[in-house]
Amino acid sequence: MPSNTEITSSQLARLIGLPTAPTIIDVRTAEDISADPRFLPGAEHRDAVEVASWAKEFTGRNVVVVCQKGQKLGQGVTAWLLHERVKAEMLEGGFEAWLASGGLLVKPDKLPKCDISGRTVWVTRARPKIDRIACPWLIRRFIDPKAVFLFVAASEVMAVGERFGATPFDIENVFWSHRGERCTFDTMIEEFGLSSAPLERLATIVRAADTARLDLVPQAAGFLAASLGLSRMFRDDLEQLEAGLLLYDAFYRWCRDATDETHNWPSTHKPA
Repeated sequence: MPSNTEITSSQLARLIGLPTAPTIIDVRTAEDISADPRFLPGAEHRDAVEVASWAKEFTGRNVVVVCQKGQKLGQGVTAWLLHERVKAEMLEGGFEAWLASGGLLVKPDKLPKCDISGRTVWVTRARPKIDRIACPWLIRRFIDPKAVFLFVAASEVMAVGERFGATPFDIENVFWSHRGERCTFDTMIEEFGLSSAPLERLATIVRAADTARLDLVPQAAGFLAASLGLSRMFRDDLEQLEAGLLLYDAFYRWCRDATDETHNWPSTHKPA
């Protein structure tokens, strides 16, 4: 049973992917990361022994600390964060327990280089509707919560990417794009190693709406309507992105928790 400063893998798994998910701090040693460079969704790596220099950055945030086995490094960093009045917990059993539980792990080999502020930077075509909202949602919720997204004229995506160190996505002839009948969202799930039942279910809805194959799943038509409605509501692409994230949050929770739930009001029961 975890202590009052620990969280189990199953408890943390229920939080990952949600807008209220805690900040995950990976304090594994370089040797441990070399043995398995994958990381928990959204995690950022920090040097455990330097915790005194960075602890205050997390003031006011909910934090989960991950070390290799849930022992000295995790215990020490968590205790120091608590000393700085950070709301911190340690992952019980550490990375090894998460791995054993089958928790999602992000493959870092395709992750773009970060800017000087430690953020990944992405660029795509302006006026996003479906795939260009889906991909930022996936990145923000599972890859890099601090990621930056630039929306520019289609003709300038590649040039902006080169000049500003941004990774292009959802345009032709780039790595992060459609592959056959599968969308860029599918590509990201595959390349980052994030395949799971809820995300695959969401990917099918996205694919159906984005490629005009509304017969694939019943939810596609409503999803397309909501996405197009949002695109008419906002002139500012970044405002539309922020509003669109909520749509994806809602559909992800449905895909994860509510696919068997129905609504039956008014009741069809006839009183005697």
